[in-house]
Amino acid sequence: MKKSLIVIVFINLIFSFSCSDGDVIAVEFDFDESFQACGEINLVFYKTKNDPSESLSFFVENLTIAQILNVGTGNTLVTTASGLFNYRTYSNAALPNNLFCSDVPSSEIKINQDYQSPATAIITATLTKDDNDGIPAALEDINGNGNLDDDDTDGDGIPNYLDADDDGDNVLTKDENPDPNGDGILGDAQDTDGDGIPDYLDADDDGDGILTRDEETDTQDQNPRNDISDSLVGPDYLNSNVVISVPATAYRNHIINLSYLVTLKVTGISLDILSQDEFDFGVLQNTPGLTATEQITPPFN
Repeated sequence: MKKSLIVIVFINLIFSFSCSDGDVIAVEFDFDESFQACGEINLVFYKTKNDPSESLSFFVENLTIAQILNVGTGNTLVTTASGLFNYRTYSNAALPNNLFCSDVPSSEIKINQDYQSPATAIITATLTKDDNDGIPAALEDINGNGNLDDDDTDGDGIPNYLDADDDGDNVLTKDENPDPNGDGILGDAQDTDGDGIPDYLDADDDGDGILTRDEETDTQDQNPRNDISDSLVGPDYLNSNVVISVPATAYRNHIINLSYLVTLKVTGISLDILSQDEFDFGVLQNTPGLTATEQITPPFN
């Protein structure tokens, strides 16, 4: 899918055959829906295309990617900034990937037309957090009230949709087969002891009366999966015949994946060649900082 912008190009050419001066030709060109950014203290947002070779860019001073991504507790931040909008055409058949980000501009770039206008950028950054546990966040609304933040099965202060270990047994949810066939339906989730509680929500997976997190009979590394007394059966926490208890003293480290969606709309463009005064740049891509991780080790209880 592409974003379109109508450009009216005024051409005043004299041919050897009949052609009137001042012909107006309406040209529509398409850019990809994504854009890129570069810079540290000052930023340039840009998109390019070939056939024909063209670029759109917006330059803004005293703004960093970190400031744009500082969404706070609301997980969304709208930043408005004044800057310079630029549209260029080139005689080059193709443009380099680092057209706007190279310290030394390429001498091979030939600009045909260069149009600039002061304008305003509206930048929206939205943060999405995910525990990457194999369960869509919408399915982690255990009490069904539509509020994901009050579903915390293990009471560790991390809601299930952000908790890589929903039941606090030190076995990651993704390793407890919550959706064995990957169809998004959790009715077939693994339930080792058949008590109606799937393993990923069951603090005692094998129903032997010993908490899964306390079945570290071999190593104390917050990972019951590598404690195996009988290799024919598997880990002790899934073997009801092993009832040795070694009380856990800590939860394992949790990793939460962070993903930022950044969009840009430029308004207040004032160029005679443009038939509109705003342009939707689309979605920012290929920029450091758009994905990150957050590590949390809940206090043990």
